[in-house]
Amino acid sequence: MEATTKQAERRYTVAVYPGSFDPVTHGHMDIIRRAANVFDKLVVAVLNNSSKNPLFSVEERTELLRQATADLPNVEIDSFRDLLINYMKQKDAHLIVRGLRAVSDFEYELQLASTNRKLCEDIETFFMTSSPQYSYLSSSIVKEIARFHGPVTDLVPPVVEQALRVKFSQEHK
Repeated sequence: MEATTKQAERRYTVAVYPGSFDPVTHGHMDIIRRAANVFDKLVVAVLNNSSKNPLFSVEERTELLRQATADLPNVEIDSFRDLLINYMKQKDAHLIVRGLRAVSDFEYELQLASTNRKLCEDIETFFMTSSPQYSYLSSSIVKEIARFHGPVTDLVPPVVEQALRVKFSQEHK
């Protein structure tokens, strides 16, 4: 009886996983797949970070994510250029998903979570630790390897590997 009551009280959960995803890596995909199993709907939101000089445009990153997550029916890919809190309100979402690779990520992520909570107390942040095989992996590392035509097959989805090859072959022309 108690389980039925809890099920009836259960709310539809929409979580947002924001990031630059420049490019999306297997580490990102690990978090996306695991979060998609936890929440009813996961919005992967590509942000336009004005402090970074991205390799791929927001549109390219969004499309790469769409292709990489095509097998996940409860995952939506979107982009935003505003404060995350404003975007969350637009999506009627109250949960932020953030991935943690190492202790060094935690301090920065805690600062962001605390700031978001200060701006909107209805927002909760869920931290997911990366699977151990991805704890070293970052988009910056992937771009550096790809820039010098190193192997990235084990680091990114196939669609991203191809996009990196194209991007860096154009750069050397």
